[in-house]
Amino acid sequence: MQKTSRRILFPGLLMAALIAMAGSKSWAQTETILHSFTNGSDGGTPYYQLAIDGKGNLYGTAEGGGTDSGGVVFELSPNSDGTWTQTVLYNFTGFFGTGDGAFPTGGVTFDSKGNLYGVTSFGGTYEEGIVYQLTPGSNGTWTETVLYSFTGGADGGGSLFLAQGLTIDSAGNLYGTTTGGGTNGYGVAFELSPSNSGTWTDTVLHSFTGADDGSYPYARLIPDAAGNLYGAAIGGGAHDYGVLFELEKGANGSWTEKTIYAFTGAIGSSAPISALSFDQSGNIYFAGFFDLVEMTRNSNGVWTQKNVHEFTGGSADGANAYSGLLFDSAGNVYGTTNTGGEHLGTVYVAKPNSTGSWPDRILHSFTGGDDGKNPAYGALVMDAHGNLYGATSSGGASGFGVVYQIKP
Repeated sequence: MQKTSRRILFPGLLMAALIAMAGSKSWAQTETILHSFTNGSDGGTPYYQLAIDGKGNLYGTAEGGGTDSGGVVFELSPNSDGTWTQTVLYNFTGFFGTGDGAFPTGGVTFDSKGNLYGVTSFGGTYEEGIVYQLTPGSNGTWTETVLYSFTGGADGGGSLFLAQGLTIDSAGNLYGTTTGGGTNGYGVAFELSPSNSGTWTDTVLHSFTGADDGSYPYARLIPDAAGNLYGAAIGGGAHDYGVLFELEKGANGSWTEKTIYAFTGAIGSSAPISALSFDQSGNIYFAGFFDLVEMTRNSNGVWTQKNVHEFTGGSADGANAYSGLLFDSAGNVYGTTNTGGEHLGTVYVAKPNSTGSWPDRILHSFTGGDDGKNPAYGALVMDAHGNLYGATSSGGASGFGVVYQIKP
């Protein structure tokens, strides 16, 4: 198999464009490094959200490294002495039409049987990315199955432009977006449905036009209680600054895309690139680069934006907040900023006060050294003990990112 050192440049370029250097005030917190990536066989540059199972094992993807330089899917397991062991579950090898994928984009998603699902932004039959399944075996090995190879045409794809991971419903259907391809070249929302024979069918739910419906849907889709899906597109819309959208499932199985909010381009009004989050009341929250944003819907179905916290970028706060958000049972919301704080990014917690604003508290400020820098796009995950877990895309002992634990 022909190997290559080519890697995805897009996430790194986006991060570089967003970086704004911050102040120097120290905010010491309890951070533990679980693994520092070398960009060798263990992988490197873990940009995306982790997944956690009932035993506290962590799963994720690293875009670089691996035995074939195509990235890896990995597991981190806690040991009785407090250390963690990293295991590579799969090395991607798929360059130049070999069928396998390369450069996993987004994290991984569990089904009820313990299988993992994800996407890659390169490789596959048409070199436009794939959707894959990893199935655990009784001997501890994992087997990859390519469920679908994107063509880069009407079905989506487009080499380096697959978006941030998959959502799964109770029937085992997978939902995702691509930011390339589609009928109009602005990306698609898609569904992959399993059959009893083991084959999967791809259905385009919506092909974005770049007009009022938006363009380039990066954010992972999230479902509401009725099974409708919500997401964001960073371009298009009435003001050409992106939109929030809803995909509503009809009784006949068809889907209708509806723009629920068009961003204006004002400060604090920009579309997110990570997943939206619902609170218990059905309000939508996201980190919009400069602000923590709340979206509420009135009785007429109209959504209103309220910026509940402004990130200042100083030493006591973060900057460039575009990770997903994590709510706990007490109503606290946890997230990361890619820059700001003491040096190069923060982990923060915020909660509403009596005035309706959401002051934040820094749990960790990354130094850019062994503790990592530039936290990943995806949301943090929490274990049963309230510990937080995430990844940084760079920094660490070798400079290729870390997986960390924060004890609030």
